[in-house]
Amino acid sequence: MSRQILIVDDSRLSRMISRQYVLSLHSDWQIAEAATGEQAIEMAAVNPPYLILLDVNMPGMGGLEAAAVLRKSHPDTHIVLLTANVQNSVQAAAEQLGIGFLSKPIIEAQIHAMLNKLEQTP
Repeated sequence: MSRQILIVDDSRLSRMISRQYVLSLHSDWQIAEAATGEQAIEMAAVNPPYLILLDVNMPGMGGLEAAAVLRKSHPDTHIVLLTANVQNSVQAAAEQLGIGFLSKPIIEAQIHAMLNKLEQTP
């Protein structure tokens, strides 16, 4: 089944890597990209995704703030933070929002495991 994914990161390279990892497991999934939290909120309003991969540290609205807004407006969308910031406070904030957390640099096996886990949840 084809699904819509939104990858949000101010680094074009990070977006490309995440895209490649998702498509290596699900070549039929549709992937949109945003460079800021604000763009992610606008794009999700138009086309709500199945999954949002979201960087924490971005100019303007950060990933945690964007995740809080997206969680309220799209409670059924899966959200996973992808960040090099592995502080306990960031992980705790992700847990409080009910979203996933993967530390950068990400590897393909991490993305595949996360996607497989999401597909097994109702």
